[in-house]
Amino acid sequence: MAAAAAGPGPGSGPGDSPEGPEEEAPERRRKAHGMLKLYYGLSEGEAAGRSAGPDPLDPTDLNGAHFDPEVYLDKLRRECPLAQLMDSETDMVRQIRALDSDMQTLVYENYNKFISATDTIRKMKNDFRKMEDEMDRLATNMAVITDFSARISATLQDRHERITKLAGVHALLRKLQFLFELPSRLTKCVELGAYGQAVRYQGRAQAVLQQYQHLPSFRAIQDDCQVITARLAQQLRQRFREGGSGAPEQAECVELLLALGEPAEELCEEFLAHARGRLEEELRSLEAELGPSPPAPDVLEFTDRGGSGFVGGLCQVAAAYQELFAAQGPAGAEKLAAFARELGGRYFALVERRLAQEQGGGDNSLLVRALDRFHRRLRAPGALLAAAGLAEAATEIVERVARERLGHHLQGLRAAFLGCLTDVRQALAAPRLAGKEGPGLAELLANVASSILSHIKASLAAVHLFTAKEVSFSNKPYFRGEFCSQGVREGLIVGFIRSMCQTAQSFCDSPGEKGGATPPALLLLLSRLCLDYETATISYILTLTDEQFLVQDQSPVTPVSTLCAEARETARRLLTHYVKVQGLVISQMLRKSVETRDWLSTLEPRNVRAVMKRVVEDTTAIDVQVGLLYEEGVRKAQSSDSSKRTFSVYSSSRQQGRYAPSYTPSAPMDTNLLSNIQKLFSERIDVFSPVEFNKVSVLTGIIKISLKTLLECVRLRTFGRFGLQQVQVDCHFLQLYLWRFVADEELVHLLLDEVVASAALRCPDPVPMEPSVVEVICERG
Repeated sequence: MAAAAAGPGPGSGPGDSPEGPEEEAPERRRKAHGMLKLYYGLSEGEAAGRSAGPDPLDPTDLNGAHFDPEVYLDKLRRECPLAQLMDSETDMVRQIRALDSDMQTLVYENYNKFISATDTIRKMKNDFRKMEDEMDRLATNMAVITDFSARISATLQDRHERITKLAGVHALLRKLQFLFELPSRLTKCVELGAYGQAVRYQGRAQAVLQQYQHLPSFRAIQDDCQVITARLAQQLRQRFREGGSGAPEQAECVELLLALGEPAEELCEEFLAHARGRLEEELRSLEAELGPSPPAPDVLEFTDRGGSGFVGGLCQVAAAYQELFAAQGPAGAEKLAAFARELGGRYFALVERRLAQEQGGGDNSLLVRALDRFHRRLRAPGALLAAAGLAEAATEIVERVARERLGHHLQGLRAAFLGCLTDVRQALAAPRLAGKEGPGLAELLANVASSILSHIKASLAAVHLFTAKEVSFSNKPYFRGEFCSQGVREGLIVGFIRSMCQTAQSFCDSPGEKGGATPPALLLLLSRLCLDYETATISYILTLTDEQFLVQDQSPVTPVSTLCAEARETARRLLTHYVKVQGLVISQMLRKSVETRDWLSTLEPRNVRAVMKRVVEDTTAIDVQVGLLYEEGVRKAQSSDSSKRTFSVYSSSRQQGRYAPSYTPSAPMDTNLLSNIQKLFSERIDVFSPVEFNKVSVLTGIIKISLKTLLECVRLRTFGRFGLQQVQVDCHFLQLYLWRFVADEELVHLLLDEVVASAALRCPDPVPMEPSVVEVICERG
């Protein structure tokens, strides 16, 4: 069984030693196993890690490196029964056959590769043999060539030395010939105007002439050349001082003079002086265009002329100066910077004068294009002359113009809002003047809101041009941060909203001033407008602004809630003032109707007074007017007999208790005292209570003011019997119609009770009219 377990491998044969098969078979299996591990790229550690054995040193582990077949067989015989041993033998035989099959497959699969590798090696041997032969022939040829070259060099050595000496002599003769011909050449170049060529000739010969000036012949040549060079320098200076040529020609003159050894400091001053003259001429030309007589050119055309003329010339001067006088060092650079700073300041002043003429226009596109070109043109001199600060000054001008445009657009929005208010005033007054029906308040409100919103969007679109990507200055920190947050959002939008609220609140001035001439309908419309801004419009406008202008500034901004609170407070003040104005209008009618009537000699009432009908009509008109803009509101539950109640001196137990003792001559207490005691227990009416944003609250406030005025006027008069009855009829008429306008009908009852009671207190003969008669008169009226 042990022999079967360790049976012969695929490499065993009949030539093996008789005692060796059992000992060599495990070794062959381990070699086969190792070959498989090498084929699959597994190391000993990985193979051990992938095995399921608990210990890699276990001699009974079939896959371990220390496997001992004898120990393994002893263990199987001790621990396994016969059936399990037979199964193990069968399993081992199966695994051995599988390994044999795998090895055969591996050999078959790689057989073609082995054959191909053998052929390749054979071809490589043949090719290398040919290459060795060719290399040998090449080495032989190179040796022959080297031998021939050495013999040729040895033969021509003497001739080469002679040729070299002759070439040196020829070159020296040419130089001497050039030196002897130099004065004539210089003279000819000066006559022909080839100053550059003459300076180059002089530069080539200067060192040699100075070196050999002790020789008489060379000294004579040097003296002649110095005379000619002096005349050349004089002509160059004359040409330079005339200044008729452009900057490149003058720069060439300065360069030639510097090459001739002229003092650089003096040339530097003269160069800047000539450049100043040309640039000042450009500035005078620009200033002439801004004069009062000729019309100012287009701002874009003006900046183009300034950019191509002055700025271009300044760039040429700066580039030529830095190239010519680079040896001057920091002193020369500072001199150029001061020169550019002075002339640049004058140019900026002219540009600002022209830009100031554009502040009245409404279109920003042309202005932004002009500022863009102005800023772009100054990039080059700003880079060349960083110490002059031209680029920074140009950026400051652009920022200042942008701030001024924001202020202009803010004024435009304010003017547009005032214009809308003027249109509303005219629309409200036109129907009354022409006697025809005009547009309703809801339509006017919609027109005003849409007009203001369109103006705001137009202003945002106009100022958004300053932050367009194609604009050169849009990437500056100001336009990416402060311009968006503090300029557009806070200065323009928030500033306009607050200005609109302040303008609306200015209509709440005391009567007799601005508020006295304000139509009540305008107050109501502005109140609704501010309320709409509080609920939705402010949030929409600020969101639109934040989306268009991506704020990259950390400066604090006004929260939306703060603006909404201000708009709501403005709406509340306007609505409260509307209530006061309308209440005062009705109160004036009631006051005049009470003060202009003789209540002691009044006839017995047969009709309701016309003023009471007018009060009801005006209240109804106000109800319709407010209902166009505000919701109905909440009313308290109304009693079924609200319209049937009549006012009498004895209409309630409270009034009976108050006035009945006055008809008894021996009244133990004063009726005024009883009335005052009764008021302590009655409900207090706050006439000027806060007004809510609904129709019921507005009408309640107006009616409270009107009836309170009527009560106070009644308290100042003395009534006869029929005067008291007339008040009773008027109050009943008012009660028939006014109760439906207020939130709590008991409020109307209480105030009218007070009016009738006050009239009765001031009547020497208080005889009330029968309720049925009062009802008949009111129904007939």
